[in-house]
Amino acid sequence: MMGWVASFSYAAYTLGAIVCALAAIWIARKGDAERADRTPAIAALALTANWCFAAASFEPGRPIVELTEIARNLAWLFMLFRLFGNDGRDETLRLVRPAVFALAFVEVLQFALLLIARQYAVTPELVTLTFETAALFRVMVAVGALVLLHNLYVGAATSSREILRWSAAALAGLWAFELNFFTLAYITGEVSPEMTALRGLAAAMVAVPFAIGFNKSASGLQFNPSRAVTFRFLSLLIIGGYFALMLGLARWLDMLAGDLARMTQVGLIIAAGALALIWLPSDRLRGWLRVTAIKHLFKHRYDYRNEWIRFTHTIGTTGFENATLQERLVKALADITDSPSGLLLVPSDDGEMELGANWKWPEIDVPAKAAPAALSDVLERNELIIDFDEVRQGIDHHGERELIPDWLREDARAWAAVPLLHFDRLVGLVILSRPLVERELDWEDFDLLTVVGRQLASYLAEQAGQAALLEASRFDEFNRRMAFVMHDIKNLSSQMSLLLRNAEKHADKPEFRKDMLVTLRNSADKLNTLLARLGRYGSPASVEAAQLDLASAAKSVADRLGKVHPVAVLRSEPVTVEADPEALDQALVHLVQNAIDASEANSSVMLEVISDGIAGKVHVIDNGKGMSPQFLRNGLFKPFVSSKSGGFGIGAFEARELIRSMGGRLDVESREDLGTRFTVSLPLKEAAHIIDRSQTAEENEVV
Repeated sequence: MMGWVASFSYAAYTLGAIVCALAAIWIARKGDAERADRTPAIAALALTANWCFAAASFEPGRPIVELTEIARNLAWLFMLFRLFGNDGRDETLRLVRPAVFALAFVEVLQFALLLIARQYAVTPELVTLTFETAALFRVMVAVGALVLLHNLYVGAATSSREILRWSAAALAGLWAFELNFFTLAYITGEVSPEMTALRGLAAAMVAVPFAIGFNKSASGLQFNPSRAVTFRFLSLLIIGGYFALMLGLARWLDMLAGDLARMTQVGLIIAAGALALIWLPSDRLRGWLRVTAIKHLFKHRYDYRNEWIRFTHTIGTTGFENATLQERLVKALADITDSPSGLLLVPSDDGEMELGANWKWPEIDVPAKAAPAALSDVLERNELIIDFDEVRQGIDHHGERELIPDWLREDARAWAAVPLLHFDRLVGLVILSRPLVERELDWEDFDLLTVVGRQLASYLAEQAGQAALLEASRFDEFNRRMAFVMHDIKNLSSQMSLLLRNAEKHADKPEFRKDMLVTLRNSADKLNTLLARLGRYGSPASVEAAQLDLASAAKSVADRLGKVHPVAVLRSEPVTVEADPEALDQALVHLVQNAIDASEANSSVMLEVISDGIAGKVHVIDNGKGMSPQFLRNGLFKPFVSSKSGGFGIGAFEARELIRSMGGRLDVESREDLGTRFTVSLPLKEAAHIIDRSQTAEENEVV
């Protein structure tokens, strides 16, 4: 038995010497050179390695072993003293210095005790007294060092604690072991060979975290045990407790006798087997144990109070970086997960997702149709937070994997997508980039992001409601003004008509009468046309569609506006559509005029007329200033919002409404400093009949 202990002691102390020496070398070469306690740390580890070497080479109790141990302890006390000065607190050093000197003095007394034990302890009583005094002194030093270490860490500032964390933990482990070792020695009156052998192993275990603490990035390191390992440990603990209970019951049953004992043993075996069969295969119970262990045994990643304060500040501060509400929404979510950038996708009129805001992610290329409408439906039904790493691994929860667009799947920076739901309706989707320190999403991320996503959705919905109210109020004011305008124009038309009739009856000069009649007739026709157009806005159902050539309509507008600015028809195909000629002409005039206003004087506006077999299309292209994604989303089709000085802000909106009233659609693509392309799409003659028949059939089915 003693041979085994001696071999283990030799191996443990040898390991301690090697690890301490390597730790000293590592700090000397890789440690933070700016720390004032770097040299004392190297010296303490080197003297500890020297002590382990002596303990491995000589028998316990030899003078050389005792002397190297005293030197080691004095070095660690000086190391503790230097830790108090890491943040330059000279006043603290002045207060701590007497306590450290007192502990060092007690340790130096070991020299005298060593001399007494060798020269003057001639009786067993004196040997025992010297041994107990030496053990008691070591207990006093360990207790004093632990008290100083506690005061050091508790009184340190937050930034200093991050630096001290690993060093303080290592020193606490060192002196806690020493305290227990010498307390047992004092109580039993002898040193346990097994405990003596463990001292070398303890020195090796202390050296590792102590060396880690001198890394420049040590302030960001934390001891986070694996949750899977923790779950397995708890499972083993429960199983061990279960078997311990069974063993205790078995021992208790030994006290019984006869049939009662046998019956009780059989019942116990049946109950134990049933419990094992029920609990071990149950995914639900094991999952519950896992989540419960993680929630209650681990510190939460988030400080929810601080997160809420920062979230409120980000949303409520309207002036930082001139960011819009949409950009602040992305920032609020990105701050939670430490993501450096993010995007906001919002549903368009047809349900597809499009870019709503870009926060610090300028290099990403987001297509006009960022995500399909089917993905919006999946997110809306399941309130699913998408982990793109799982998508890339082939994991699919609710069929969302096939709906993820390629530009997100292929970009490794895309990390998570958080849906923003308001009353179970998707109002936005935030794409978060990968944090600088990579990690996996867990239950705490999902819980917090879900709650914050719902809160952000309410802000978006509130903004949309306020915008709708403002738009309605502006339209109300506009309609009131138009009512007066229409009334005045109608009176003027009546007066001019009356003048025309009087002139026909009383004019004496035929030539003058002829010119006057032509002029008045043209004016009356123009006024009546304007009245018809103004009245049509209130009753779009009165618009009558006719068959017309889209190429001819585009060429007519180009010829008319080409007199004031270069307008060229680059491509023209004969395309027959069903549309209202006046409404189409007015919509094209709006779009071409906007393109002219955005272009330089010598820069041509280009028109293209094509057909894709279903719809006829007119492209209005310019090389002007272009528009930002935010303006495309929030300003282009908003009435009374204009990027032009003195503009009314209703041209693009009116053009879109006119085209919609004819069963078509208006799309726009724009890049800042590159230009803009508007696309007018109207159904072809044949397609229009098919659409009408399908709509009629659907209405009949409903009836």
